[in-house]
Parts: sequence; structure tokens; C-alpha cells
Amino acid sequence: MANVVGLRLSLPLPLPVLGSVCVCSSSTFATTLSRPSTKKLNCKVKGPRRMVLGLGASFFSHFMTMAGAMGSKFFMASAKITGGSSVDELLKNYEWPEQFPFKEEDFQRFDETPDSLFYEAPRFVTHIDDPAIAALTKYYSKVFPPSNTPGVSILDMCSSWVSHFPPGYKQERVVGLGMNEAELKRNPVLTEYAVQDLNVNPKLPFEDNSFDIITNVVSVDYLTKPLDVFKEMSRVLKPGGLAIMSFSNRCFWTKAISIWTSTGDADHVMIVGSYFHYAGGFEPPQVAVDISPNPGRSDPMYIVYSRKLSTA
Repeated sequence: MANVVGLRLSLPLPLPVLGSVCVCSSSTFATTLSRPSTKKLNCKVKGPRRMVLGLGASFFSHFMTMAGAMGSKFFMASAKITGGSSVDELLKNYEWPEQFPFKEEDFQRFDETPDSLFYEAPRFVTHIDDPAIAALTKYYSKVFPPSNTPGVSILDMCSSWVSHFPPGYKQERVVGLGMNEAELKRNPVLTEYAVQDLNVNPKLPFEDNSFDIITNVVSVDYLTKPLDVFKEMSRVLKPGGLAIMSFSNRCFWTKAISIWTSTGDADHVMIVGSYFHYAGGFEPPQVAVDISPNPGRSDPMYIVYSRKLSTA
């Protein structure tokens, strides 16, 4: 199937998103997630949903019927994700709608049971393959302050037992915020950690202007209150602080939000960019970077980042 933004195929729910679009990279879970059981197929989903199959499939036509009502220009992706780097251009000079264009149903999940139950057992696995991890670590090595820089604080949000920081990287304060204490205890780069479900309580337990960098690895797709979380990110970042959201096309699809599992890679870039834009407090433009190490042969990897506005 061509990887072109705009290709759509509608199916009735409750069929699942295909495993090729969104699966867990761990061999332990891949079979379960890519081939859901009959029980999962029969799960109830609130409200009718249309599904889009194929990487790069555009969700933007989802908003076209709203154009007259909202009276603003609507954004549509026209880029292809191929061997080129068109992802890097997606967020440049973009005219966003005046109002946040997503609906409540876009943040529903196939499995609405408490996340605390889903993450109760530790999973000491990685959720992207080794080349994608290496690409992310290399990217961090380019943008992070040097190791042991005085006064630098980093928040690894939605953290686990590994953060994919450069080998031996240290700062005086590296905080992990995640869902499983056993995983956080095992993470060697953390100097402290906190356990919190951001989908229940999106308020970050930190003071204003606390961190130079916030990272989030392959977890932005699970946030059901993303604007609240991104506003909190802006609050706890220092002026000029950097927020780095990294993601692939793999996930626990039953726990990822509907608008993510029903769209493709280019759309995911736009979704995360919209979070930065509508949360406020971040510098425009938000920037997208394609760091996929071996397109078509290993997991894709994308970065969307922005800095907190500097105050006078």
C-alpha cells in the first residue's frame, strides 16, 4: 500500500487497527497485539468511529465538515513519507485552525479499564527495535547538554526501566515519571522518580521552571488529556527549556487514543505538533525531525520538539 497522506479506507467498528499500523515491538506481546482475541474484538467502543488504514493515511479530512462552522482555514497534510525527509517540513509555516479541532471521542481507547491495572506488572522490554533506539540515543547526544553540566535538570515523562539516554550520561537531577515503580527503580539514569497516572491526574508534581529538558519516548499516543499535560510541561520547563516528544508506529493499540490508532505517521507528527500549538507557552514553529534509521527495514522514528517561550 502506498505510503501517501490522504489514502482512506473506512470500516465499521469494532474491528481493531491492524498490527502493521500499531503493535508492540516486544516479542512477548507482539502476537497478542497484532492478532487480538475474539474477546478484544467484541469490546464496546463509545460512539461510532471511522478507521483509516495505511501508514501516512490522513485524518485531516476528519475536520473538513467542520470548516463552515468554525470559520477558519483547515490544515491538511499533503506530504508523503518516503525515502525523503518531507516530515521535516510538515510543521513549518502552518496555519492552524483557531480552535483545537479534536473531539472528546478522539481520545477514547479500545480498552478503557484503569491504566493502573494495565501497567501493574513490570515489563522489562523495549518497545522499539534496536536501530530505532540507537537513532534516538544519537539524537539525544546531539541536543542534550554535556554530561554533568551544573544546574541541569531533566524530566523523563512516561518513563520506565530505560530512558535511551547516551551511555554514561549523568546530570545532577534526572527525574522519571511513570506508571510502574519496579521499572522506575531499575532505571540507572534516574536520580529520583514519581509514580503517577497522567490520564487520571495530568498535573505534574513539580514546581514551576524546574527542568531544562523534558523527554517522552513512544508514549505521547497514550495521553487522553494531552493539552492539560502539555500545559503542565510548559509550566515546569525553565524559560527556553526543550520538550522532546519521540514516537514510532508501534504501541499497545488497545491503550492508544483513537485518533492515533486510526491514522498514520505524517498525521502523528501533526497531532503532536497541534498539542504544542494549542497548549500555548511554546515557541512557534514546533519542529519535526525524521530520525528513522533504515526506512522500510526497521522501526520508523520521529521527533517533534519545541521550546518554552522565554520571558522578558
